[in-house]
Amino acid sequence: MKKFFKDFGNFIKRGNVLDLAVGIIIGGAFNKIVSSLVNDILMPIISLPFNGDLNTKFFVLRGGAEYISHPESGVLELVKSTDAVLMFYGRFIQSVIDFLIIGFTLFVIIRTVTKFNEKREQLAQEIKQKIAKGEDLSEEEEEHIEEEEPEVKEEILLLREIRDSLQKE
Repeated sequence: MKKFFKDFGNFIKRGNVLDLAVGIIIGGAFNKIVSSLVNDILMPIISLPFNGDLNTKFFVLRGGAEYISHPESGVLELVKSTDAVLMFYGRFIQSVIDFLIIGFTLFVIIRTVTKFNEKREQLAQEIKQKIAKGEDLSEEEEEHIEEEEPEVKEEILLLREIRDSLQKE
C-alpha cells in the first residue's frame, strides 16, 4: 500500500503531457460525478466542525460582508459592502478535494493500463525467447502471436497481387 501512494505522488509530480491529456478528458467526463460526491457527500461531513456549509465560509479582507437568511424562503444571501474584498477558503478546500479525487482516479486508471501493458510485453518477450530456443508454445501463447500479427489492408493486398502479376509477365 505504501508503494501505491508513493507511485501516486510520483505520478502527480511527473507532469507528463500524455498523463495531462488523459486527465483533462477523464476529468471532464467525471466532473459531475466528482462534484456531486464532493458537494453532496464529503463537504457536509467536512462542514460539521465549522457549524454550517464550508462552501460559504470566507475571510473579510476589507469592508464588510455577511450572510443574511430570508425569513420566508430560508435562503442565505451574501450581503457585502461595495468595497468588500473576500477570501472564500471553503470554495478553495472544495476545489482541492475535487482535484485530489480526479487525480487519484486518473492515477489508478493509468497505473492499471501500465501494469497490463508491462505484462503483455513480458509475455511477448517470453514467447520470442521460446521461439528462438525452438520450444513448443502453448495455445494461449499461439493466440497471443496471432493477436500481434497486424491485419493487412485490402489496398495492400491488391497492390501485392498487381506486383505479383507484373513479375510473372
